[in-house]
This record gives sequence, structure tokens and C-alpha cells, in this order.
Amino acid sequence: MQNLTPREIVGELDKYIVGQTDGKRAVAVAVRNRWRRQQLPEPIRHEVAPKNILMIGPTGVGKTEIARRLAALTDAPFIKVEATKYTEVGYHGRDVESMIRDLLDSAISMVRSEMTESVKEPAERHVEDRLLEYLLPRSESGPANFDDDETRAKRERTREKLREQLRAGSVEDRLIEISVEERSTVVGVLGNAGMEMDIELQNMFEKMLPTKRETRRMSVRDARKALFSQEADKLIDRDKINRTAIERVEQSGMVFIDEIDKVTGTESKHGPDVSRQGVQRDLLPIVEGSTVITKYGPVRTDHILFIAAGAFHGSKPSDLMPELQGRFPIRVELKDLTKEDFIRILREPKNALTKQQVALLETEGVRVEFTDDAIDAMAQMAYEVNRRTQNIGARRLYTILEKVFETISFDAPELPDKHVRITAQYVTDRLAEVVKDEDLSKFIL
Repeated sequence: MQNLTPREIVGELDKYIVGQTDGKRAVAVAVRNRWRRQQLPEPIRHEVAPKNILMIGPTGVGKTEIARRLAALTDAPFIKVEATKYTEVGYHGRDVESMIRDLLDSAISMVRSEMTESVKEPAERHVEDRLLEYLLPRSESGPANFDDDETRAKRERTREKLREQLRAGSVEDRLIEISVEERSTVVGVLGNAGMEMDIELQNMFEKMLPTKRETRRMSVRDARKALFSQEADKLIDRDKINRTAIERVEQSGMVFIDEIDKVTGTESKHGPDVSRQGVQRDLLPIVEGSTVITKYGPVRTDHILFIAAGAFHGSKPSDLMPELQGRFPIRVELKDLTKEDFIRILREPKNALTKQQVALLETEGVRVEFTDDAIDAMAQMAYEVNRRTQNIGARRLYTILEKVFETISFDAPELPDKHVRITAQYVTDRLAEVVKDEDLSKFIL
């Protein structure tokens, strides 16, 4: 984890997310507290629990993006889940513990990628040797033990020339036959029934499954990738990957639970809402701190940071179970986006939609320029449509940009004038039907 100060974290988030200072400050402090906890002596360190966060605000104002960028910034295992995808134990569907298993899968993938990078050089050397064997099999010149000195020298010169060609990339399209190893999985053998098996039984069964080996014909370029994966797997310790991933999940994992308001179950006391209340009850021990059994080993959830979010249109945070409310002590209300926010969103972030559109059309040799009044017009339209119809926040800009660039994107390869200037008049013309129609949702939603 990078040891960023709260101010530095907010500064990094500002590069991608406009406004919502309260939300950024809350998550920045929560992450810094995790670093602070690691500096404490062992007895008190174990007692310091994370301060989970509840974000309240309409869709499209940046709740998910704050959490996602935060995880990327701190190199922490992260998953986003939707509360509505889970059901109470006993109902058909996913149980809430599966979110921790998914988080561990994410961490294992992250750690494996890091360890693969650490063995890249030796793995590439082994791949090169194996490719040479496929390109120049020993059998072509007979058993090496019976070759005379001249034949061995000649073969070695040929081998070195091939090595040079491999390194120069001049034989990438040559077809070779390689041996590929694949281990069968429980799901692959038993279908979806394998997902329902007891974890210990599943582990035991997978160890008994044979490794399939088959010969495939492919280019050197594709063979290099397949062989690198095999060689890297030989050089990294799978048990160490699992241990490191579990530790990383336990100490720095983040779970973003979206649509938490949808499981308040305030509408009725029977039917699906009973299961929604049950989801809260099942979620409580995980957020409080418990042990989840996974195929890679037990995972403690005591120090995982949970960030829950919801619009709470037809409900309020107090509709959640009191015990669950208590596990989210930090409440942050994210504000609706104003026209000024939309202007900043179109201009400032590193990944601004206008910058993305410019980059996309540059691939066709088309240079796009936005005037200030064009940005203003698109921001005004987004704000007005959100106000008059359903408020979907910054996501409204996706639709508006697509509508504005609909014709340009289609004609881009054949445009005679490769310089396109987007003005307020052009925006107004492209969105004229939307402007004059009372039912804006017909065109925009």
C-alpha cells in the first residue's frame, strides 16, 4: 500500500472525480487509518477496527468511482457488488459470503500477476529455449551423442541463428506444434453442480483430476504467450500466492456494496422483502468480523473496509437494521451535480469524455476542437434533462456526447475536412429534437 497522506489521496482522486469533497475526505481518512493501524504495537493493532463508510446520494454522482479509484491508488484488493444480487441463506441465489470469495479471487489474480512479473526474465529465457526446441528438434539431426564435432558445431550455429531471429521477431508468424497443459476443474467436469460442492470436497476432487496435455499448432507469436504462462507457473510458488493474497485481503481488502438501500425491505413484511431483511442479517457478521471458508483457506473479515452506497429515494439509512447501521459509522452525503459540475466533468478529469472522444477520432485522422460555448451547452442540456426526468448524474453526458457525435463518428473515415469544430450551435442542432420535445426521456434515457 502506498503511504499517501489524506491530502495526497484527495489530490489523486481530484484528477478523475469532480467535486464530492466530503466523500473523498472520508475515504482518504479511512485508508490512512489502515496505514496508521499497521504502525501500532500488536496488542492494540488487533483492536482497531476499520471505520466503514455509508455513501448516500443519487446515481451517477461518483460513489462507485471514488471507491474504485481509491482501490487502484492503494493497490488494494477490491470488488464492487450489488446488494440485490444476494439472497438470504435458504433462498435460491448467491449467499453474502461469496463476496469475500470473489474478493480473494481478485487478490489472487493481483498477487499472481505481481509474482509473474518478478520471474519474467528467467521465464522468458526458458520460453526461448523451448521455442528453439520446437523450431529445431534434436531428432532432425539424429541423436546428439552420435554426432561428430562438425555436425554438433553446425547444429549449434543454426541454433544460434534461430535464437537471433527469435529475439529480432523475424519468425513470429512461423507455425509450430507445441504441447499445452490444462488442468481439469470441478466446474468443467460436473458443470454448474460443481459450484455447489463443499469447498473441502471440491479441493480434494480437483487434486485428483488429471492434467490434460494436448498438441496445438500455432504461430510462434501465440506459442510464446502460451509457453510463458506455463514457465512462469513453474517458477512461482502457488501456496505463497494464496497466503499472500489472503493476508492482503485481510489487511487491505475493500468491498463496495452498491444498492444497499434496496435490501431495507420497507415495502412489505412478506415475500421477497423477507429475504432482503435476511440479507442484512447475513451481512452483519461479515461486516462485524467473522471467518469465511474459501477453497484457498479461511479468511478473516475483521479488518476489511466496507463501503456501502445507496440512493435511498424511497427509504432512509435508519431503515437498515440498527446493528448494521452501527457498523457503518461514517455517513457521507454526496450532492446532486450542478451545471458547473458538468462543465468541470467535461473539461478537467484525466479521463474526461471530451478527451476520450478527441482521442477516438484522432485514430481516423480527424482533429476535434470544442469551443467553450459548446461545453456550456452540453452541460446545460445534461443538467436540464436530469432535472426534468430521471436524475442519472454524470452518466447523462455519455448519451449527450453520443448524440452530438453520432454523424461525425459514422462519417469520420470519409470526412474531406479532417478538422471538426464543435460549437454551441452544432450541439443545439444535433439535440434540436430533444430540446423541443416535452418527453425528453424518449430521446435521452
